[in-house]
This record gives sequence, structure tokens and C-alpha cells, in this order.
Amino acid sequence: MAILLSTKAAIMAEWRDAMLAVDPSLDIRLFPDAGEPSEIEVAVCWSSHDMAELRRYPNLKLLVSMGAGVDHLLRAPGPPPGVPVARLKDDRLTTAMGEWVLLNVLRFHRQDAEYRAQQAQRLWRELPAPDTAQRRVGILGLGQLGTHAAGLLRVVGFPVLGWTRQPRQIEGVTCFAGAEGLRAMLGQTDILVCLLPLTPQTRGIINRETLALLPPGSFVINSGRGGHMVADDLLAALDSGHIAGAALDVFEPEPLPAEHRFWGHEKVLVWPHASSITIPRSAAPQVVENIHRLRQGRALINLVDFSAGY
Repeated sequence: MAILLSTKAAIMAEWRDAMLAVDPSLDIRLFPDAGEPSEIEVAVCWSSHDMAELRRYPNLKLLVSMGAGVDHLLRAPGPPPGVPVARLKDDRLTTAMGEWVLLNVLRFHRQDAEYRAQQAQRLWRELPAPDTAQRRVGILGLGQLGTHAAGLLRVVGFPVLGWTRQPRQIEGVTCFAGAEGLRAMLGQTDILVCLLPLTPQTRGIINRETLALLPPGSFVINSGRGGHMVADDLLAALDSGHIAGAALDVFEPEPLPAEHRFWGHEKVLVWPHASSITIPRSAAPQVVENIHRLRQGRALINLVDFSAGY
């Protein structure tokens, strides 16, 4: 059994070494040097890999995403028919995402942009103190990432609301579901956080209509996918003053073009899809576990539900 490894060249060797540290017997091939195509049975890939290229491997039995998201693997033409897809559920990814969400919620809540502007003017002026108990944070998506972020925000003292497509109940979180639930939550949300998977149903969910439902002066934080956001609609809401600021880690396309208005917008914080980066040594054990399960004919873990899109 040979394993094809395909990601950014800068970290390809780090991934290989992390997997070999778990199981030195693995036969790992670094793309594009796959060797004999018929020997490849597992492909471990990130977003840069061409899904059409995987059809070269007639005995491919498992495709593994190097991250929690899998939309990059499901876009046309998608994985070869009949090949299961697994994603990562890594505690380190979850922790990092929670840190990033908390960082930006606090940045907006504690008036960081205003104080930095005053610093630039050498202006010593105290602003009205914000009340954490009155700043409502609404989270789109209450999977592993959203639930963890909600817990961190609750510890700090923020009232937390959450929205999912199907009803869920999480202790300490006011939960909403469905189209009507989304409208209801947005009307009560001062800081909106998007941690959804990207599916046809969630594409463009941050748009002119949904932004208008947020109270004036609200903030938007997006670390789901760039496709969740209609960029022109967010820019219009920022320019009008209805949205007071945005922290954005994901875009469509990526990298964000140098001429895009987000780069120079005074109300936008731009991150280069770096809110939660996979660390190979942390993620490798579960990837190798799935390879062992495949060898032994046992049930695979963290499989993607194609009908749900994640």
C-alpha cells in the first residue's frame, strides 16, 4: 500500500516525517513523484491538489483532507466515485480556532481600533467602558469548532447564541435553527462569528439581507470559508456604517488579490487563512490510524457525509 502526499511544497517533508514517526513502515510518495499509479491506495491532500488528477490511481481506496474542511475536495469533479473521504478532527485545530475567535471578539469588544487610532494621534482619552454581559455573540455553526468557541466566550462572560440548520441544544447557549431561527438570532447579535462548513445551503449566507438584520454597529468575524460571504455586500455594509468592523480569515479567491478593497479598508482585519493551521505532528496519528484501519478492513473514522457536504 502506497500513500500519496500532496500539499504545499514547504511542508511536504514535515508531513511525511510526522507520519513516519507514527509508523516507519509507511510507503509515502511526495506528489508529483507518485511512482507506479496502481500502487497508490491512499491520498492525503490539501486544497491545491487537482481532484481530476486522482483518477490516475485505479486502486485508490481513501482520500484524506489535511484539515477540518473538505469543500476543496468536493468541488467539481470531486473525488473519484466510490472513494471515501476523511477529514481531520484535531484538538489542536479546535483550540487554535477558539483562540482566534476569542482574540477578535475581544478586539472589537474592547475598542481596540478606536484606541489604536487615538494612539496614532497621541490622544489620551478614555472611551465609555463596554459591558461584556450586554455584548451578544452569535455563532453560525455549532460543530466541534463552534461549540468550543462558544465555551470560551461563555467563560469570559459573553451571552452566546448559536445557529445550526437542524435543531441542537448546548448548555449555556441560546440555540436557533432553520431559516426563521437565523433571522431571529441575527436580530439579537452584536458580533457575528461564522464557523460553518461550506455547502450549497450555506454559500453566501453572509449577504445584504442577513447583514441588514444585524443591529447597527455590529461586527462580523468569518473563519468558515470565503464562499460564506458576499464580499460586495459586506463592503457596502461597512461603508454605510451599519457594520462597524470585520475580521476575515477566509476569502474567495485565495490568496486575496492585491487590488481587493479589503486589504486597505480601515474597518477590516485581513488574515491569510491562518486562524487555525494544521500541525502535522498533531494530525498525523489520526491519519495513520485510518490507514491502519483500511489495511485491516476496519471501520474508518471521521468520514465525510457526502449528503451533508461535511
